[in-house]
Amino acid sequence: MTQLVIQHYARPTARRHLWIGMAMAVVAVAFGIEQAVHWLAAHPMAAQGLEASLLAGAATGLGAIPVLMLRRPSERLMAPMLGLAGGMMLAASLFSLLVPAVQTVMASDAVWSLGIATAGALLAGVAAMQMLDRRLPHEHVEEVESSGMQPNVALVVAAIAIHNVPEGLAVGVAAAAGADHGMSLGIALQNIPEGWIVASAMVALGAAPLRAALIALGTGLVEPVGGLFGVIASTLAGAALPMALAAAAGAMLWVVSHEMIPASHQPGRVGAGTAGLATGFAVMTVLAAAF
Repeated sequence: MTQLVIQHYARPTARRHLWIGMAMAVVAVAFGIEQAVHWLAAHPMAAQGLEASLLAGAATGLGAIPVLMLRRPSERLMAPMLGLAGGMMLAASLFSLLVPAVQTVMASDAVWSLGIATAGALLAGVAAMQMLDRRLPHEHVEEVESSGMQPNVALVVAAIAIHNVPEGLAVGVAAAAGADHGMSLGIALQNIPEGWIVASAMVALGAAPLRAALIALGTGLVEPVGGLFGVIASTLAGAALPMALAAAAGAMLWVVSHEMIPASHQPGRVGAGTAGLATGFAVMTVLAAAF
C-alpha cells in the first residue's frame, strides 16, 4: 500500500487516473442510491418492509444497553429469555407467514399444485438454513461460558449473523406482502433480550462493555440485509408469493428448532424454557390479533 501511495504522488498521470476512478465510483454510488429511492417510492410496501427489518435489527442494540450497567444474565434468567424469543419467532412464522400463504393458496385456482409448491418452499427454507449452518464456521453464543472454552469472537459473530438473516428476511417478506400482523414489532421485542445476551457474551470474551454493545448493534443490523432480500422477493414473487412466505417461515422454523429451543431447554432448565416459549407464543398471539 505504501508503494502505491509513493507511485501515486510520483506519477501525475496515475494521480489523474485515480481521481477519475474515484469520481466514477461516486457517480455510480449516487446513481445506485437514486435508483433505489425511486424503486422504493414506486413500491411503498417494499419500503415499509425494509424499514420494519431495520427497526427490528436496531432493537438488538437497544437490548445491549443493560450490559453497560449490569452483569451477564444468570443461567436461570437466560432460559426463559431464550424461550420467550423462540416462542415469538415460532408464532410469527405461523401468523405472519404460513397463515397468509395458506390463505392465498386456498383462494387460487390451483390449490393442489400451488399448495405442494408452497410446502416445498417451506422445506427449501429449512434446507437452505441447514446448508448455511454447515458450511459457515461459527460458535453459538449461548455456549460461550458453558463450554469452558474460549471461542473466536469472529465465529460467535458469524453465528449471530446466521441467526439474524432469516429474521430480517421474514420481516421483509411479511411487511412487503402486507401480512405483517404485528410480526415486525414482535421480532423487535424478542431482539431486546437477545441483544443483552449477545453483548454479555462479547464481554465474556474480553470485549469492553461499550464495544460489546456496539458489536451487538452491528449484528442486529444484519437483519436489514435479509430484509432487503425479503422485500425484493416479495415484490417480484407475484403469483409465487405463498412460496416466498413459506420459504421465510421455513428459515424461521429452523432457527427456532436448531438454536432457540435447544439453548433454552438445557438440563435443569426445561421448565423455565418451556414457560418462556409458551409466554412468547402468547405475546405474539396478542400482537397478531391487535394488528
